[in-house]
Amino acid sequence: MVFKDKPEKVVVRQYTKGTLTIQGKRGMLLPILAHALGPYIPEIRGIEEAGGIKTPVSEAPEEIPLPYIGTDESGKGDYFGPMVVAGVLLDETAKHRLEPIGIKDSKQLTDRQCRDIAEQIRKACARRYCEVVIPPERYNSLYAEFVREGKNLNHLLAWGHARAIETLLEETECPRAVADQFGAESYIKSRLMGRGKTIRLTQLHRGERYMAVAAASILARDRFLEYLSRLSETFSEPLPKGAAGTVIETGNRLVQKHGEQVLTRVAKLHHKTTEKIRG
Repeated sequence: MVFKDKPEKVVVRQYTKGTLTIQGKRGMLLPILAHALGPYIPEIRGIEEAGGIKTPVSEAPEEIPLPYIGTDESGKGDYFGPMVVAGVLLDETAKHRLEPIGIKDSKQLTDRQCRDIAEQIRKACARRYCEVVIPPERYNSLYAEFVREGKNLNHLLAWGHARAIETLLEETECPRAVADQFGAESYIKSRLMGRGKTIRLTQLHRGERYMAVAAASILARDRFLEYLSRLSETFSEPLPKGAAGTVIETGNRLVQKHGEQVLTRVAKLHHKTTEKIRG
């Protein structure tokens, strides 16, 4: 499968024995695909630098010294609902409490499992977690601001991750933070203020291998699902996840009932799904 966003091209291959590989040049497109497919790729190799020299991606250390903050987001690829960025500050006490729970990437959990484990994380990490919920209306406003500044979705993601890190640092000092790779590290660093300017930030492919990032992914997904459920109740219309299929049908029904302006309140307007609904 080939993904193109000129001048970039990324090739994803699924082999019959189950191996999944991803190849391409460093740029905007590769980190986005690597972030989405990361949990299914054991290792990402053969990334070409701008000059054409192939180098392997450096492997993450087996252990990250405690304490550290892990961040992850949910809702980015879903048309309906908010985008949520969560952060978890993992110290020795929190690690001891979380280990028996069986923390893993939220993509490997059902919605019900995500809800149950999220509640346990919140209890185990009291005052050591943060959830930044960006409702659709706020999301659309922020996205428009970033576009006017010549920026893109990755900059909005970075803004959310930076807010989560800053909020946690208001409670407790922490020397480092780890985020799943979605763009250049400079994106998040440029959005950090005050205490966050001195933190050591690392972005890693398959960041959910690390407990704090995996815990953050569960919190973010759970809060996204909870908000999506409330939106569904508000508009008396079950809002599906994703960005195609029944999503378009649901969008058409909402517009028929409430007018086109309703999309600003329930959806991320920059998705191509909006064009299909508006027809």
